[in-house]
Amino acid sequence: MDFGISTFVTDEGIRPDVLGEAAEERGFASLFLAEHSHIPASRETPYPSGGELPRVYYRTLDPFVALTAAAVNTSNLQLGTGVALLIQRDVIHTAKEVASLDLVSRGRVVFGVGAGWNREEMVNHGTDPKTRGALLNEQIQVLKQIWTQEQAEFHGKHFDFDPFFAWPKPVQTPHPPIYVGGASDAALKRLVEHGDGWIPNPAVTPDEVRRVRRHLADAGRADLPSTLFGGPADADAIKQYADAGLNQYGFMLPTLPEAETLALLDEYAQLAAAHRAE
Repeated sequence: MDFGISTFVTDEGIRPDVLGEAAEERGFASLFLAEHSHIPASRETPYPSGGELPRVYYRTLDPFVALTAAAVNTSNLQLGTGVALLIQRDVIHTAKEVASLDLVSRGRVVFGVGAGWNREEMVNHGTDPKTRGALLNEQIQVLKQIWTQEQAEFHGKHFDFDPFFAWPKPVQTPHPPIYVGGASDAALKRLVEHGDGWIPNPAVTPDEVRRVRRHLADAGRADLPSTLFGGPADADAIKQYADAGLNQYGFMLPTLPEAETLALLDEYAQLAAAHRAE
C-alpha cells in the first residue's frame, strides 16, 4: 500500500509549493486537496462529521492553482483533488484546467470528483441538489469527450453542444484518471460506469472497503485503484485498511504553519515506514 497526504490548503497554513516539495522528499506518493468555492453564511445542511464546520472549509485555495504550485517543485508526486465539486463548476472550463495541470505536471493529475454535501453552496452555483448525481454523471462523460476528441460533441439532458475544439489535451492517455468519491448506491453505480478509481473518506470503514471491492469484482471492475482521503495517523487503522485491500492511504494533514506541518510530515513518514517494515 502506498501513502499520500490529504489536506485543505488555505491562506493560513503552509504554502502548497513548499508542501508538495516536502511531501515528495519524504517519499509520499500523492497530494490530494479538498475544494469548497465558498461557504454560505446561512446554512441548514449539517456538517457530515457533526459539530461546527471547521475553519479550513471557509478558506480553501483553488485546488488547481495550489496543485500547479506543488507541481513546479516536484517531479513524481501525484496531484489530486479530494474531491473537486464538479457539479458547481463549468465543465468546459474545468476540462481546460485539469488538462492544463496535467500538461504542466507532465502527466501527474488524479481528478477526484464527488456530488458534494453542502446544499446551500450548490444552490448558489445554480445547481439543483436533487439532480446533482445525474448532472455529475453527464459532466464526467463530457470531460472525456473534450479530453479525447479533436472535436468534442455531446447531446444529453444537461449538456447539448455541437462539435468544438478545446486544447490543451491531457498528457495522460486516454485522459487523467477520474476517481469517484462516495460509497452510496448511486456513487458505486457511478464508479462502475464512469470511474477510473475510487476515493473514499474515513466514514467508509475497512469492512465497507471490502464490500466495495467485492462489488467492483462482481461488476468486472476489480482492477480499479482506491485512495483514502483523510485517514488518521494511526498504525492500527493503516493495517486495517491495508488488509481490506486499499491501494493508497492518504494521511489527513491538519492545516498548520510550515514548521509544524513539516514535523507532522516526518511523523507520518515514520508511520508509513513502520507499516512497510511489518
